[in-house]
Amino acid sequence: MSTNDTKTVLIDRGPITTLTLNRPEKLNALNAQLLSELTEALVSLSTDRSLRAVIITGAGEKAFAAGADISAMSNLSPADARFFAGMGQRTLAMIEELPVPVIGAVNGFALGGGCELALACDFLYASENAKLGQPEVNLGVIPGFGGTQRLARRVGVGRARELCYTGDIIDAAEALRIGLVNAVFPLASLLEKARATAQKIADKGPLAVTQAKRAILRGADVPLPIANELEVQAFAGLFGSDDQREGMTAFLEKRKAVFRGS
Repeated sequence: MSTNDTKTVLIDRGPITTLTLNRPEKLNALNAQLLSELTEALVSLSTDRSLRAVIITGAGEKAFAAGADISAMSNLSPADARFFAGMGQRTLAMIEELPVPVIGAVNGFALGGGCELALACDFLYASENAKLGQPEVNLGVIPGFGGTQRLARRVGVGRARELCYTGDIIDAAEALRIGLVNAVFPLASLLEKARATAQKIADKGPLAVTQAKRAILRGADVPLPIANELEVQAFAGLFGSDDQREGMTAFLEKRKAVFRGS
């Protein structure tokens, strides 16, 4: 693995790549530069055929991302706000569209835009000190990076309404209870747990994992019969691949499969 140090995003490359939001002095608040660098990182990862999983986390022990940078937002015109929201929407959509699973390791505050970024990940692990929420109404605005939509899809419409209307910030235990995060760990072991799960995913058939991600993502917004047909097509399409033959042969021969992503 090698580390590419940029100003606001650190990239630890490998089959399991870790992206670290790196503005700890600002609690990793999202500004235009960070979003731009994150976009560049995601573009490079999207064509990396050796990639098996991505972990996104924040630098330091206080924050995943405490939100969008309010000092940079406070004087935006409506046109500027639309541009900034569009930038965030495009970046987060790229996280969802990566062909490999993305695990969010929420190490502290994930508020506003930070919570929205977390919601774009496939699933979330949180540290015990994590705090999550969409408190934008306290500033006289609403989420702009997809929070009203992804939050409802993650925890249900009723919970999303409550969090977006009240601006309440919830702790890790409550986030686990309502299904916003998948598991909660001590801060010191959070990345270790995320990497262990990423490695478990990396050991599976990469073509199958990609198709499972795609079927879940595409199927969420269409009627069930159409979603089921998407699944059938993805299932059938994997037959004849080297990975399918290796996986089933290894099972019958009672050995561990060695997948090559072809």
